[in-house]
Amino acid sequence: MKRAFNPGVARLAALATLAILGALALAGCGGGAETTQNPVTTGPDAGPTYAGPAPATADIQAFKVSFWENVRGTNRCGNCHKAGGQMPNFARSDDVNSAYQQATAVIDRDSPSQSTLVLKVGGGHNCWLPDPAACASILTRWITDWVGAASGGAKQIELIAPMAKDPGSSKRFPPTAPAGFAAVHQLLLDYDCKNCHRSTAATPQSPFFAADDLEESYKAAIPKMNLDHPEQSRFVIRLGKEFHNCKHVCTDDAEEMRLAIDGMASGIDTAKVTNTVISKALTLYDGTVASGGSRYDSNVIALYEFKTGQGATAYDTSGVDPAADLQFSGDVTWVGGWGINIKAVTGGASKAQASTTASRKLHQLITATGEYSIEAWVVPGNVTQEDTRIVSYSGSKTARNFMMGQTLYNYDFYGRSTTTDANGAPPLSTADADERLQASLQHVVMTFDPVNGRKIYVNGEYTKDLDKAGGGTLNEWDNSFAFVLGNEVSNDRQWTGVVRMVAIHNRALTEAQIKQNFAAGVGEKFFLLFGVEHLIGVPKSYVMFEATQYDSSGYLFTNPKFISLDPTAKPGSIALKGMRIGVNGAEPTVGQAYRLLDTTINDAQYSATTGYTISTVGTIIGLEQGPISDEFYLCFDQLGDKTDVCSAFADVAKVPPVLEAKPSDIGVRTFDSINATMAAITGVDPNNAKVKATFTNVRQSLPATADIQAFLSSHQTSIAQLALQYCNVLMDDTTARTNFFGAGANFNSALTVAADRNAIIDPLVTKVVGSVATQPDAADVHAEMDTLMQKLCTANACGVGKRTVDVSKAVCGAALGSAATMVQ
Repeated sequence: MKRAFNPGVARLAALATLAILGALALAGCGGGAETTQNPVTTGPDAGPTYAGPAPATADIQAFKVSFWENVRGTNRCGNCHKAGGQMPNFARSDDVNSAYQQATAVIDRDSPSQSTLVLKVGGGHNCWLPDPAACASILTRWITDWVGAASGGAKQIELIAPMAKDPGSSKRFPPTAPAGFAAVHQLLLDYDCKNCHRSTAATPQSPFFAADDLEESYKAAIPKMNLDHPEQSRFVIRLGKEFHNCKHVCTDDAEEMRLAIDGMASGIDTAKVTNTVISKALTLYDGTVASGGSRYDSNVIALYEFKTGQGATAYDTSGVDPAADLQFSGDVTWVGGWGINIKAVTGGASKAQASTTASRKLHQLITATGEYSIEAWVVPGNVTQEDTRIVSYSGSKTARNFMMGQTLYNYDFYGRSTTTDANGAPPLSTADADERLQASLQHVVMTFDPVNGRKIYVNGEYTKDLDKAGGGTLNEWDNSFAFVLGNEVSNDRQWTGVVRMVAIHNRALTEAQIKQNFAAGVGEKFFLLFGVEHLIGVPKSYVMFEATQYDSSGYLFTNPKFISLDPTAKPGSIALKGMRIGVNGAEPTVGQAYRLLDTTINDAQYSATTGYTISTVGTIIGLEQGPISDEFYLCFDQLGDKTDVCSAFADVAKVPPVLEAKPSDIGVRTFDSINATMAAITGVDPNNAKVKATFTNVRQSLPATADIQAFLSSHQTSIAQLALQYCNVLMDDTTARTNFFGAGANFNSALTVAADRNAIIDPLVTKVVGSVATQPDAADVHAEMDTLMQKLCTANACGVGKRTVDVSKAVCGAALGSAATMVQ
């Protein structure tokens, strides 16, 4: 049974029964053996010139344009499923109407992702890419475009009733290393895992499961071991199937590791659920795929969902050829639940970049419409990055067609048009005071059209930053540029952070469409339907969660609802108290945000399409054995008329976070603190017109964090500007100057005599350096300033006109903008 569930609006779906004959025929292609083709990065072979009858209906015309033309090439399905070839002949080129009839047997109009064709190709059958999941995504998109799964280009989500199963017994990792782990640990050391997977390695790679300390190694190794099925442990697979760091014969080493894990597991007791008020059980993949539900994707021309999870290529799954696949370089790693993490590397650069040839489709398809949108789900690594590239279509750091970038708390939008220069400047940036950019998961959309110019939206909200350049045309675009994520094509504008999804549209999305995509969310999401019919008697009743693998260490459960897949069912009045989420036979001690629930599910607040909202909060449940193996269930203190007390909380080992190097005890002052410090030292009012104007101008480029590792040369340049302005105002006000330096300072002196120089330098050293023990040595600072003063006076004689005052300003600025005031 299925039900369409569109966040906010849901509908009942008809039973979708796939044609058995078509499924069997599809499976029979090539005699049942799995076959592969060489991957192609260009579009499909055009196939024979079509001279058959015209499409008989509008639906067949949609089939022809969106699906048939994409699959009938001889380097895709047309090589096999052609006229006179393997059945079904959905890729035949002689009669599009006959091809349409054959295709209806192997596609699911209600749920394209569940089509027999998609499932077969996703399982490895004749995918034209190295990643079958990417081919499945592309086929799903083509089918969706054909059948128009929802009005306005949105995709419906079909709720599919899972197979009912009771929570099984499972072994659970104890909080400290069991005796049997010593054998596993010894093998990890023997196989030289210590060369990388320990904190003291030359190039340390987390997790540190090869640490000398047994307990540290154990906690890091937990996600890599499967107690119930040791042969599925990552350690075993890595050795036996991926031939990584074998010491002898890889299969023998893998078997040795399997036996060690099996021996450890044999000494661990099996956890069993004792509560009687429990739901049916599910793994994450037993749920209904919810990713991309209700997204507006009608004009997507490049799409990166990052589903592959391995290798060095992120596939463009837009289905628009040629595919602009991205190749990784530097330190780019996969993130669980779909995404990539782009990190800086010493002496190199990290990015994901498409070829210039494949990127050319962006130029062709966007200049044809004259408008576009850049859409991304990102997690910036910090708010101290400046002039960095998140998404760029460019030729160098000074020439581009468009770019989404970061400068501290701001998003930057450079877009080339007839009203900008070749770099897309002047840029449109979010306002400094709004601090829109945060180091958290954010949905960012940048749109351009000839009438309104550029606009920026963050988390579904229009930022209202106005584009002074206005609209224009895209006649100046360059088709030789490359599309890149995380850096510039010239490797000198590194951005760090996580990218969860990127889409390029050749239309400017409307605010309503942007809000729709924001509400749809991102990542590998599922609707988990925990069966409770056996507890309350309501037909086809479930407690439904939205669930996703939040990252490589945990799952996110949100928005529990009560819902029935029977449209005529009503809950009546159902008491619900103390709901907990169980994993592998026990309820974890943390992440139980619903344990204090006390509510009554009732008819008045129940909708047959959207259900009854139990809670609007979310919670994180720790990953134990991975999304394939971790089994979830719900435990209730009371549900309906049944009561029991949830079993004792599980005492399970927690995987510790990866500890970074200890931060420095030395920090730097941030922007407001710098301004206040300079004002306090000089006695100049920070609201002085000249000072205030300079601070406003450089504020964005002053340090935003106290972390000294994040201090940049651009920070020092801005500090110097502000320091010189404070000294300029100080020296130009004779009263303020006398108050600061005293009456003994002679600003008409030639400064050739040490006493005249000391009269200016000494007050600066006293007020800037002071007598704090951790400050620079005052004598050293004095000597440096004296040398600077003499050099400046040698270059151009002091005592002439305002030269002495100007030199004093320079020396004052050097002292005020030095580490003596900036470091803390």
